[in-house]
Amino acid sequence: MAEVRTAHTAALSEAELRAVRGLLDEACDGDFTDQDFEHGLGGIHALSWDGPTLVAHGSVVMRRLLYAGRTLPTGYVEGVGVRSDHRGRGYANAVMTALEQVIAGAYGSVP
Repeated sequence: MAEVRTAHTAALSEAELRAVRGLLDEACDGDFTDQDFEHGLGGIHALSWDGPTLVAHGSVVMRRLLYAGRTLPTGYVEGVGVRSDHRGRGYANAVMTALEQVIAGAYGSVP
């Protein structure tokens, strides 16, 4: 099973952020914009490494939804990707499981 580390954007080094951007560029075949990258910042990241290489990533970022006159904090999943040469090995599942735990703990269900 893939090991996943979670960390807030503020806790990631510049090198880790560059690795995230490089991974997402590769995973999206170069169709990943600066705006796409920025949407995934400011929240909790789930990262999985194979040695020194980042092979999977996803993040959950708070957004506010307006519903029936109420503002609801909601966790949006952003920037999920797995290196093409590591797909089919459970990395995406491990990243999403970690993000689901963040969402359940931080946002729970709507009352």
